Amino acid sequence: MHTELYLEAHKGRSPRVRASGGLTVRQTGRDVLHLISSAATPLGGDRIDIHVDVRSGAVLTLRSVAAAIALPGRCDTVSDMSWHITVADGATLIVDPQPTIVAGDAVHHTRCTVEIAGSGEFRFCERVQVGRRGEDAGRWSGRMSVDIAGTAALRHQLRLGRPDTDSLSSPSVLLSEYRYPDSRPDTVHPTATAARLGLVAAAA
Repeated sequence: MHTELYLEAHKGRSPRVRASGGLTVRQTGRDVLHLISSAATPLGGDRIDIHVDVRSGAVLTLRSVAAAIALPGRCDTVSDMSWHITVADGATLIVDPQPTIVAGDAVHHTRCTVEIAGSGEFRFCERVQVGRRGEDAGRWSGRMSVDIAGTAALRHQLRLGRPDTDSLSSPSVLLSEYRYPDSRPDTVHPTATAARLGLVAAAA
């Protein structure tokens, strides 16, 4: 199944929404939208494309009502989700959905491509868990590309999960947040399980 969402935020009026496939959107506040699954997705073979365009001076927060569970399909184990995001001058976008859980034998890929104007503000939160209780397989990869004022600011990729010949002793979990701008200092948690790292263009 191919799911497509088009979200367009303008200053002073409700966001415009077009949706098809397995996701729909509900406006839950003046500048707040929640993603809602209208079908079981992502399944193996599914492709999800989300386009978010926040115009000059607009503010938008995008959340989800529940965790997403990536499941293997009958004929395919791989699902894909792509974000295409534009944040204009003076605009603010926060993307903060519930976690994605990749079930056993499923493979889920996410890609996020972002263009931010120099005076735009952006925060993208990602929470992923690979495997559930008693599951050893399942893989996830995430790629993020950010351009700020036309200049490459981030090219980053992460993978969770192991080859099918290995087993996981417990679920793998990732909590990641990209924020621009961010003037907070770099820091590393004493247990080395978390860190805040400054990036070019005053992002973290």
